Amino acid sequence: MDLTATSKDSIELQVASRNTQNNADTLFSISDFSGGNYHSSRDDTTLRRLGKRPLLNRSFGFMSSLGLSCTVLLSWEGILVTSMPTFLSTGPGGVVWAFLIGWVGITSVYASVAELASVAPTAGGQYHWVAMMAPDSCANFLSYLTAWLTTLAWQAIAITTSYSVATIIQGIVVLAEPSYVALPWHTVLITWAAAVFSVLVNSTTGRVLAKFEGVVLILHLTGFFGVLVPLVYFAPHNAPSEVFTTFTNNGGWSTQGLAFLVGVPTVASTMTGADCVVHMSEEVRSANIVVPHALLYTIFINGALGFAMVIALLFCISDVSAAVAAADTMFYPFLQIFESAVNSTTGACLMAGVVLVLSTASCISTYASASRMMWSFARDKGLPFDGHLVKLNRNTLPVYTIMTTMATTVLVSLIVLGSSVVLSALLSLLLAAIYSSYLLACGLLLYRRVTGAFHPYVPGIDEDPIHSGQLYWGPWKLPEPFGTINNAFACVYTAFVLFWSFWPEANNPSPAELNWSVVVYGSVLVFSIVWYVVRARHYFKGPIKEV
Repeated sequence: MDLTATSKDSIELQVASRNTQNNADTLFSISDFSGGNYHSSRDDTTLRRLGKRPLLNRSFGFMSSLGLSCTVLLSWEGILVTSMPTFLSTGPGGVVWAFLIGWVGITSVYASVAELASVAPTAGGQYHWVAMMAPDSCANFLSYLTAWLTTLAWQAIAITTSYSVATIIQGIVVLAEPSYVALPWHTVLITWAAAVFSVLVNSTTGRVLAKFEGVVLILHLTGFFGVLVPLVYFAPHNAPSEVFTTFTNNGGWSTQGLAFLVGVPTVASTMTGADCVVHMSEEVRSANIVVPHALLYTIFINGALGFAMVIALLFCISDVSAAVAAADTMFYPFLQIFESAVNSTTGACLMAGVVLVLSTASCISTYASASRMMWSFARDKGLPFDGHLVKLNRNTLPVYTIMTTMATTVLVSLIVLGSSVVLSALLSLLLAAIYSSYLLACGLLLYRRVTGAFHPYVPGIDEDPIHSGQLYWGPWKLPEPFGTINNAFACVYTAFVLFWSFWPEANNPSPAELNWSVVVYGSVLVFSIVWYVVRARHYFKGPIKEV
C-alpha cells in the first residue's frame, strides 16, 4: 500500500469536510488578480466524486474566467465580420433583429449550460453531462458522439481564429498600402505564426494565462470605446428608419420572412463559444459557482457590447458598394467602413489594430479551451494516441494537446493554397457541431428535469462519494418553474439555429455560394457513428472513473 498517497487523499478529504460550511465561492477576491492558490481541496473533492483525478492547477478565479470567456466570444469584434453577409441579403433591419433573437436565444442556452456546469464542473463539459443523463442503453454512444462534435468544433474555432488574425493583418496592410497583393501563401504563413504564438503563451504556466485573461478583459472593454467613439463621432449617420425597419430580399427567396430566417444563424454565431470556460473548469477555483456566473456575465456584457457595435456600424455605413468591393481586396468590409467614417487611413488602421490585438488574444484563449477539450476526451480513451495526449508537463499543462491543436491548424490551413472556399466549407462544421452538443445536453437535462431525476442541492453533497451515482443539482440553479421553461426554450432555439444553419445565403446558389456545412456535418456524423459501431464501442465506455 502507498501510505503517502493514502495520507494525502485522506488529508484533502478531511480538510474539505471541515470546510464545507466555509464556502469560498465569492466572485471577487484578491486572488483573482494575484493568481491565487494552486489547489482547492473542496474543488478537488468534487472532481473526485465525479470520478476524475485533480491533475491541473486551479489558477483561474472569477475575473480571469470572465476574461477568458469574453475573449473567446469576441462579440463586438466578431459582429464587424458576421453582420455583412446578413446585411447584404436581408438589409440592416435583418441584422438588428437577428442579433436580438440570437442574444435572447443564446442567453437561454447558456443558462441551462450554467446549471449543468454547476452540477458537474469538468473539462469534458457537454459529453460528460450527456453520459450522466442519458439512458444506460445509449449513454456511451451519445457521449462519444457529443465528444467528437465538441472536439471538432473547438478545433475548427482554433483554426478560424488563427485564419482571422492572418486575414485581418493582410487587410490592414492593404488598407495602408493598396499596392500590396494578399497572396495565399502569405495567409498560410501568418496563420502559422498566430498558431505558434498562441502555443507559446499557452505553454507558460496556468497562472500566467490567468493573469493574461484578466488583462485582456480590460482591453476588450476599453478597446470597444476606442473603436466605437471615433466611428460614431466622425461618420455621417443614416436615418433610424433605414437601420431598424429596412429589410431586403437580395437572396431571391420566396418571402421576406424566409430571407430573414436564413440570415439569423450567421449573426447568431457571433455569440457562440462562451462554453470555453466550461472546458477550463478543472483549473477554476470554486468552479461550480464561478463557471455559471462567468457564463452569464459574459453573455450579458458581450451581448450589450455587440448590440451597441452593430447599431453603430449600421448607422455609419455610407457607401455599401465600396464596402462590399473591399471584401475582395481587404477581406473585411469593416476596414473600408472605418476609413470612410473617420476619413483617415491612419485612423482606420489604428481602429483595426485594436480589433487585431483582441483577435490575437482570442486565438490564445481558444487554444487553451480547445486543448483542454481534446485532453479530456483523450483522458477517457476516446482519441487515437490517448496515452500521449493526456501527458502533462512540469507545470501541469496539457502540452501535447496544445501542440496537436497547433498541428491541426498548420495542416488544415494549407488548404488555403488551393482554395479558401474549401477551407470555409470545412470550417462551416463549427456552428452545427457546437449547437448539436448544446441540443443533446439541454435536451437530456429537460428530460431528467421533468421526470424528477435530479435531487435538490444539499450543501456538501457535491463532496460526498456515496452519492456519486445520483443526480443532484449544483449550488447554482434557475428557480422553478422558470428553469424548466428556460430549458425548453433553449432546446427549441438550438434546434432552430441548427436547422437554418444548413441553408445557403441565396436561393439557387452557385457551387461557390453553397453552404457546405450540411455535407461536412453529415460526413462527420456518419463517420462517427460507423466508427463507434465498428471500433469505438469496444474501448470507449464514457467518462472513466479514475478514482
